Amino acid sequence: MSDSTALRVADLPQNAPTAFEITPDKGALAALAQEMGVNALRKMRFTGDIKAKGKKDWTLTGRLGATVVQDCVVTLEPVTTRIDQDVTLTYLARLETPEGAEVEMPEDDNIEPLGSHIDPAAVMAEALALHIPAYPRKDGAELGEAVFAEDGVQPMRDEDTRPFAGLAALRNQLKDEG
Repeated sequence: MSDSTALRVADLPQNAPTAFEITPDKGALAALAQEMGVNALRKMRFTGDIKAKGKKDWTLTGRLGATVVQDCVVTLEPVTTRIDQDVTLTYLARLETPEGAEVEMPEDDNIEPLGSHIDPAAVMAEALALHIPAYPRKDGAELGEAVFAEDGVQPMRDEDTRPFAGLAALRNQLKDEG
């Protein structure tokens, strides 16, 4: 939790939203890019507000904008991606935590337990991590098909690993004969 952006819940006004705007400087962008495992973060901005929801719960609503540079998974050339994402988190004072060996994940992953502070910068970093492309590709980059086999052996192709494609062809052949 960063001390400069963490807001103490007890200090938040109950009757009016508390606005925030975070625009990391170049040093913070470089550190965040390294933490996220990307080549660079060119621009980043997170704006929004935190407001009371009932007597004890809070809602953070924001908009994340970021420009991310990563290596293409095919060509290894730099790929620039623009991320524009709405973010909403609800902080609940009483969040039931299931216990046991096997626990189901809640359907709503936008609910967090309410602690003593709400940190928009931590929310921004988490939202960024969730929306960075896992496999960035440069426009037009194709993986193609690699075929390997020992001499004298028929190579196995991608099509050979799709058993239902063969069944569909057989079904169509039987329809034509019938």
